[in-house]
Amino acid sequence: MNLFETFIAFRYFLTRKKQSFISIISIFSVIGIAIGVASLIVVLGVMNGFSKNLQEKILGINAHIIITSYKGPIENYKELCERIKSQKYVKGAMPFLYSELMVSSPNGVKGVVLRAVDPEASKGVLTLSKDIIIGSFKDLKSSFSPVIIGKELALKLGVGVGSYLNLMSPTGGVSSFGFMPKVMVFKVVGIFDTGMYEYDSSLIYTNIKSAQRLIGFKKDVITGIEVGITDIYKARLVAKNLKKILGPEFYIQTWMDMNKSLFSALKLEKFAMGVILAMSILVGSFNIITTLFMLVMEKRKDIAILLSMGATKKNIKKIFVLLGTIIGLVGITLGYIFGLVIGFLLKKYQFITLPKDVYYFDYLPIQYNLTDMILIGVIALALCFIATLYPAAKAAKVEPAQVLRYE
Repeated sequence: MNLFETFIAFRYFLTRKKQSFISIISIFSVIGIAIGVASLIVVLGVMNGFSKNLQEKILGINAHIIITSYKGPIENYKELCERIKSQKYVKGAMPFLYSELMVSSPNGVKGVVLRAVDPEASKGVLTLSKDIIIGSFKDLKSSFSPVIIGKELALKLGVGVGSYLNLMSPTGGVSSFGFMPKVMVFKVVGIFDTGMYEYDSSLIYTNIKSAQRLIGFKKDVITGIEVGITDIYKARLVAKNLKKILGPEFYIQTWMDMNKSLFSALKLEKFAMGVILAMSILVGSFNIITTLFMLVMEKRKDIAILLSMGATKKNIKKIFVLLGTIIGLVGITLGYIFGLVIGFLLKKYQFITLPKDVYYFDYLPIQYNLTDMILIGVIALALCFIATLYPAAKAAKVEPAQVLRYE
């Protein structure tokens, strides 16, 4: 675009004294595009926020990679942990015990999941400590059988820090009277709140030694090994390498595999919402077509004069393409401003709250993604540019002799 074409395009965009109706349509075009862009920015920001926060919560409770054995419990795990920690991208390997059992207090009984961990080996693997609202993760080192329970479970059982719980394991042992479950008394040393009801209402943490006594495992026997890595998106690569060194008897799962359906659903929903809201930008671009057509009709005399003065049909076409692009750029810029401001207010003041029994979060999360921001602008500008082509082609077909014959 040369200076001549740019000057004419801006003149047509800014001067609307006599063509008030065309000006109104132009304003509606700008507003339509701005609303579409702003909606896309806010909605995609919310979807990214949901995915990011959910990912953080899941990885705060679960490790990046979980290793178990097809043969059952794993023996002599310390050497195995050292081999795992020597691999690239691995920052920690922690043994764990997993069991489903019953917990009771004077106020109730509930089925729960017991996860026994090694607090000393948890560094780089678990980040549960940030979710503990009463007590400390280090309290699991206590010699007396300690437990850290979820907030919802504590409310249901009517217990707090310092209270005692009875845990019953169905894998107790065989006595002279037949199979007998084993019951042990545990002391509550902490309460955690992840914001995820499923975990907060049914998960109990203890140390490995206490769990081994309850379940009936030997001291060197565990359920599996949890692995923490430096880059969560290299989980599958690390799992592949671990499979090679550990052999086929071990079953290796990544956090991506364990939550594949959930994150796939969120990704699909994000794509669907993006397509739906992109339609509003398309509506705004159709308004550009209307605006340019009416302007072509209004400026037929100006076009004829420009052609008579030496302008080419290519110049005329470029003028109207640039004019439509300017309208689109103004709308896109306003859309970015409105969308980012709304997102900032939502993130800072959190004035839209969510029901805890339905969602994992108390407020509407916002997370901007640079790729999404660029893609929104590119798609919106492309739609606006495409909308200018046909009206610009019609403007270039004006015949100066026919237009000026009766002037």
